[in-house]
Amino acid sequence: MTLEEKIKIITKGVDDLIDIEELKKKLIKSEETGKPLNIKLGLDPSAPDIHLGHTVVLRKMKQLQDLGHNVTLIIGDFTGKIGDPTGKSKARKALTTEQVMENAKTYQEQIFKVLDKEKTSVRYNSEWLSKLNFEDVIKLAATITVARMLEREDFKKRYESQTPISVHEFFYPLMQAYDSIALEADIELGGTDQRFNLLMGRSLQKEFGMEPQIVIMTPLIEGLDGVNKMSKSLGNYIGIDEEAGLMYQKAMEIPDELIIKYYNLVTDVHPDEVEKIEQQLKDGVNPRDIKMGLAKEIVTLYHGEEKAKEAEERFKSVFQKGQIPDDIKTVEVTKADLDLAGVLVENGLASSKSEIRRMASQDGVKINGKKHEDLRDIPEGDELVIQVGKKKFIKLLLK
Repeated sequence: MTLEEKIKIITKGVDDLIDIEELKKKLIKSEETGKPLNIKLGLDPSAPDIHLGHTVVLRKMKQLQDLGHNVTLIIGDFTGKIGDPTGKSKARKALTTEQVMENAKTYQEQIFKVLDKEKTSVRYNSEWLSKLNFEDVIKLAATITVARMLEREDFKKRYESQTPISVHEFFYPLMQAYDSIALEADIELGGTDQRFNLLMGRSLQKEFGMEPQIVIMTPLIEGLDGVNKMSKSLGNYIGIDEEAGLMYQKAMEIPDELIIKYYNLVTDVHPDEVEKIEQQLKDGVNPRDIKMGLAKEIVTLYHGEEKAKEAEERFKSVFQKGQIPDDIKTVEVTKADLDLAGVLVENGLASSKSEIRRMASQDGVKINGKKHEDLRDIPEGDELVIQVGKKKFIKLLLK
């Protein structure tokens, strides 16, 4: 593979890269010596559940792995006890060793759905950080000024608002940077919100007389609402552990304007192919058809090609042809005094009784294939198939 081709793959979807000329030199040297580059990604396992937004940086790491380089995941079991202050308005509550290790275990189970487990090293930064003595820590602290620390946006805001900053919080970026020393990292990956921490690694390596690492920053990705960062708490996420049909269905909710961004950030589709897809959109191809290709691509990554095809067929039959899905949820209910609105809310088809009643009054609810405006009026029969909107179904067996 040519140098230009490697650069094209490495820079796909990247928000910022420091420094491209240094990267080229490292890649050329790696090719000439046959020695792979050391790629580092630090994880502070404070929350164990991973969604598609978390995979953006993992997907970039996988691309570097496929180019033949050594990738190392650093589990911040030591730094996790402090907590990354990035974006925080107050000090993080320290995690216990047990909490960190439990989260780390869950992380690894999910991470290897993206990375090749056999070619990935997993290290814990307590291996080297716990061995530093107080003299080492003083020397480490001497490499940076308080003024430089206060350039960091979250520290700056807290200082100006007179919100307490504990001295130990200043050590988080230093310790993360020291991970790059311990690993002799050539490249470190991270999100754009980690800029300060990532650049600290370059600075510290220079202080230690080492060649500074390349910093590759991946952007944060908006969720299904197209506005906010993908987040479980906002419900705008696609979980990598979700079953294939739901994952496909959610992917079809991605706003049209984010199709190319998702292709670049959460798939392994080659940059040249993504350019062709972008041109198709400009030429007037129906975004829905392009999105179906994207949804299939995403599901294939986590469930395989066969499950992706099944998910696509299910989507076509249920959401395009209006058929009732085969795997519809079935619930037994007591016929006497049945609160239909309450049952639908309890089973996740609406957030409140008022919402589901409003939807029914606006022809958004069907029972046994017919629009049903008044949920207090229970149709005759022992079986009710209820459809809410275009995508939610439930079967009620009346006893």
